Amino acid sequence: MDPREFLEAVAEDAYEVVAGLDLVTPVLVTEVPGLDHLVWPGTEVIEVPEDEPLAGVAGRLGGDQAVVVSADAPDLPPLLIGKLFRELGRAQVSVCPADGGGAVAMAFGLPMPAWAGAGLDEDEPVAALRAAAPGRRTVATVPGWHRLRTADDLMRLDPGLEGWDNTRTLLSGSGLSSLR
Repeated sequence: MDPREFLEAVAEDAYEVVAGLDLVTPVLVTEVPGLDHLVWPGTEVIEVPEDEPLAGVAGRLGGDQAVVVSADAPDLPPLLIGKLFRELGRAQVSVCPADGGGAVAMAFGLPMPAWAGAGLDEDEPVAALRAAAPGRRTVATVPGWHRLRTADDLMRLDPGLEGWDNTRTLLSGSGLSSLR
């Protein structure tokens, strides 16, 4: 399968999860140029240099709160994003940990707290954030989810879940029609 097609399919599905939420303004932040065609008209697209720290990305976002969602989580349940926002009522940062390390998504108030520099690809972002935070209760977690980082991770996609239509279509056309 073409790596660019796969990247576009999973990124578009992850974007659709966020774009479908009420009271949320989606923004596509990407290190990969030329993805504007994946988003709805009027959606802001911010291209950042490779390895841009999360604090640099957060500095480009508007609003009072933000959630950054990894593009390799095309089947992320919208409920988990809602839980991240809900946790901001008691914490300054909330994290949806990723199975196998890292994070699927992270929410924070804007401007982002200066101590909250851990990114989604940090091995143990919750531990790193709690070590840097002014207090343990300033970092909350919600139930974890998975990311698609290896070919084996494709088996974690649940055909019974709604969404991830672009990824599903691409995989079915590549001979991977049965994911389980």
